[in-house]
Amino acid sequence: MSEHDQPTTDAPELVHLTLTVNGEAVAVSFEPFKTLLEVLREDLHLTGTKHGCELGECGACAVLLDGRAVLACLVLGVDCEGREITTIEGLADHAELHPLQTAFADLGGSQCGYCTPGILLTAKALLDRTPRPTRAQIREALSGNLCRCTGYQQIFESIEAAIGPDDDERDDSEVPA
Repeated sequence: MSEHDQPTTDAPELVHLTLTVNGEAVAVSFEPFKTLLEVLREDLHLTGTKHGCELGECGACAVLLDGRAVLACLVLGVDCEGREITTIEGLADHAELHPLQTAFADLGGSQCGYCTPGILLTAKALLDRTPRPTRAQIREALSGNLCRCTGYQQIFESIEAAIGPDDDERDDSEVPA
């Protein structure tokens, strides 16, 4: 049998990488054309990252890549080796919710919840680089996240609540003696 008689396969060759997802190294094999969104959901079964438009317009798939909010539908999985990926599943510290998650739950920052993972991770990236953002900065940071259920007011209020009061707004009972 010559090499021309060999059966051909249409299946793409898999890439084998170790990705760091939510602080853990995970070995994963996938087709090289898959987006980070597809790798997270289909290969790693982290379904908190949501399929939305898959065009980079809605923000539902936002994750943190090296601490920066990115749209997972626009990033190839093969480009993520050696980088730190944080999904909504990695936002909480074990059983303790992140302050953003607590504020969203307490203040109704989400309704149906579909957009919430992307919004939470985008807000976390903002707070990590700007610990006390203004309402305008919050609005700008979230401008790529679409929510069809709310008017955004509760989302903004939830983020502001997670920040906490300014030092000069604190109650005297909170000031250390």
